[in-house]
Amino acid sequence: MAMGYKLYSSLTSPYGRKVRMALCHLGLEDNVQVIHADTLDPDDELRRVNPLGKIPALVPAGGPAIYDSKVIIDYLDGRYGRGEIVPYGYAKRARTMTLATLADGLTDALLLITYEARFRGTDTHGERWLSHQYGKLDRGFAEVLSVLKEFSTPSLPALALSCALGYADWRKQIDWRRQHPELVNWLDSFRDQFPEFDKTEAP
Repeated sequence: MAMGYKLYSSLTSPYGRKVRMALCHLGLEDNVQVIHADTLDPDDELRRVNPLGKIPALVPAGGPAIYDSKVIIDYLDGRYGRGEIVPYGYAKRARTMTLATLADGLTDALLLITYEARFRGTDTHGERWLSHQYGKLDRGFAEVLSVLKEFSTPSLPALALSCALGYADWRKQIDWRRQHPELVNWLDSFRDQFPEFDKTEAP
């Protein structure tokens, strides 16, 4: 029986969604209390859990907090899984973490593009900064497509990539469906194989 956990997150966070997808896949959703965290609120309990004030953060009963999302999923799969999400063996694990970091980097760039509009306004956009983020997306998607066969369901890279694409569908930073039709087919296949993706969609 899994111990009780608290997950500090947001239903709209792509990183939190990735963790919730893993929890569902591992059959742990009933053992986790999801606590909405406001990363901008200086009085939010999150900052006592994670001093960086970032989500998601997982707190085991009687244990120290675990963050960020890749570390949380690595912990959960190592404790409750069978090596499907994060494989055993140092070489396979390093490759998995590298590909997951690549996919998370897409989410990072998409999030920073969104924040540029939210916190600075369209009249004060930093064009050089935005160009820097779009460059990451161009190079990142090219690399993902070149090794797409390695993003197999339900691996951590696949979870991370699906959350990046889902976030882009929601926030519309780029028209990835037109630019990368191969990824449309990939995401359709992922959704068929991994119902947890639709189950954790942002309201």
